[in-house]
Amino acid sequence: MRAAVLHEIGQDKLEVLDDVETTGFGPGRVRIRVRATGLCHSDLSAMAGVLPQPAPFVPGHEGAGEILEVGEGVSHLKPGDRVVVCWLPACGVCAACKRGQTQLCLAGFMNAGTPNFRRPGGDVFGFAGTGTFAEEVVVDAGCAVPIPDDVPFDIAALIGCGVTTGLGAALNTADVEAGSSVAVIGCGGVGISAIQGARLKGAAEIVAVDPVASRRESALKFGATRAVSPDELPAAKQEVTAGEGFDYVFEVVGRSATARTAYENTRRGGTLVIVGAGALDDFLQLNMFELFFDEKRILPSMYGGGDVLRSYERTIALWRAGRVDLEGLITHRVPLADINEALDQMRSGTALRTCIEI
Repeated sequence: MRAAVLHEIGQDKLEVLDDVETTGFGPGRVRIRVRATGLCHSDLSAMAGVLPQPAPFVPGHEGAGEILEVGEGVSHLKPGDRVVVCWLPACGVCAACKRGQTQLCLAGFMNAGTPNFRRPGGDVFGFAGTGTFAEEVVVDAGCAVPIPDDVPFDIAALIGCGVTTGLGAALNTADVEAGSSVAVIGCGGVGISAIQGARLKGAAEIVAVDPVASRRESALKFGATRAVSPDELPAAKQEVTAGEGFDYVFEVVGRSATARTAYENTRRGGTLVIVGAGALDDFLQLNMFELFFDEKRILPSMYGGGDVLRSYERTIALWRAGRVDLEGLITHRVPLADINEALDQMRSGTALRTCIEI
């Protein structure tokens, strides 16, 4: 079968090969025919070595498709079922799951070190234990979440990561208060979803911050009240908050420099939400006096900060009701053969989300 493979960490191009096979099918596992997958910035981060990932590997974790085969003991799925791939499934029995913090379950990460594929030359891993830049993928049954028939595969794929992460940051983690002021730093697919979440919660002012003009224009269409470049943020802070700082600031880049900017633009007593996934060796510096004196809440948001399955259901309900725009997030579409074109679109900032049709 075909799959897009990164041979070594640090390479900037994927090779689409037709000699890849899935591995690991058996009890408790399912085989999925991938129909659509989104390109998330985390895929680029893994390719660059920012996020830990063994190589060679097949990127992609934001996907949807159909069940081809179910292993022994899988009773809730059958061939033909339409599913979204959940890269962070909850085991239901660990301490985090029992506390209701299923987004912190580590069971899914245990799959990341086990090869999902093989080639004549050896084993190939799947990003985050999945690897949806392939025609087929084998995952634990808990990673395959059924979706209703009226949800297209491309929409379902977005719900699998970016939309859930961004919406959840505003709805779950921050629980944005109606009438508040919000700034979102980084307005790709996840940042735009955070903007939509803040709008749903009734934020009075939503300032989108991004260096790419097309993304700023898009942010206004999705609910931002104004959109500025990073250099224009100080003026926007002055105009919107009289210099005090925003009630909520979302950092959706994953870098210490932008996290520091986000902290400085959060008002005293306000909330900074860290959404971007950054590097292990990129340290955010705060002095102990400002940390105490400013009383700013710093809230990391992992995969939307809430129960993933409930978040999927909520997003579908909001989409059906026309309360969130998911179709508009897909600005480009490419076949798997042109996957490197999608990488270029993400790196240049021209795409909010590129859908890879498989």
